Amino acid sequence: MDIAVIGATGFVGRHLLRSLSARGHRLVGIARRAPAVPADSERLSFLAADAATPGQWQTEVARAEAVVNLAGRTIAGRWSEGAKREIRASRIETTRRVVEALAGGGRCRVLLNASGVGYYGDRGDEILTEASSPGTGFLAGLAAAWEEEALAAAKAGIRVVPMRFGVVLGKDGGALSRMIPAFRSFLGGPLGSGAQWFSWIHLEDLLEAIAFLLDAVSLSGPVNLCAPEPVTQRDFAAALGRVLKRPSGLATPGFVLRLALGEAAELLLGSQRALPERLLANGFSFRYPALEPALAELLGKSAS
Repeated sequence: MDIAVIGATGFVGRHLLRSLSARGHRLVGIARRAPAVPADSERLSFLAADAATPGQWQTEVARAEAVVNLAGRTIAGRWSEGAKREIRASRIETTRRVVEALAGGGRCRVLLNASGVGYYGDRGDEILTEASSPGTGFLAGLAAAWEEEALAAAKAGIRVVPMRFGVVLGKDGGALSRMIPAFRSFLGGPLGSGAQWFSWIHLEDLLEAIAFLLDAVSLSGPVNLCAPEPVTQRDFAAALGRVLKRPSGLATPGFVLRLALGEAAELLLGSQRALPERLLANGFSFRYPALEPALAELLGKSAS
């Protein structure tokens, strides 16, 4: 299959390219800066482009049989009004340009578009499935608008799947790499009360799920990409401490996080107890459904 991956050099994107290439797909990666491609790579090319603006890159997207849109400015750090505009534009404008590229018809059969479980807002202990209502707050509003832009591609007869990611746990980037230093320095622990729910997914399961969604021709609409066993922040910290053989009881109070991050503290203090109901109902099998074995696989060799 010919696949265009937008946001191809991000944490998930670069791993996805390798995973899909190994499956025999032909890929074009689109990113602001195109890295060098190995000389022996016959199935992968890169195109440097700002996908938030119209350009030649849209012609490449129009030629693809499938599109995976992962583009978006990081949401880590304080959210000034300017930062929020950039975060929103990097998702909404890019997705709008993708849909424009696909609107004229062509070979594309499926658009997998990134979103997040932040769609549900801060929901306490409520169990959240794809049928749950959207929440409130900046992240929830952003995710809802992002998905609405992507779903416009359905008017061209394209199967659209907004992928609501949980926190992706991998070895060489993402959230886990930001958590580990505190634990290694004996400063790790839960954030806020620790009672908030933490929806997560092992990177390997995420990549398998994306490949599954590319082929699941009867599956459209939002899909939660998170492990079937979410944990509380307190339990996450305890599991990470056990794997790293470090204490995990030094909690960071919520007011400290709010002082440091302002509105962006909702990233760490919000509670989403999301379940991958549609993946499971359609026969997807997780290799790492439980947290501690996932962390052990990711960190076991370098835990001490």
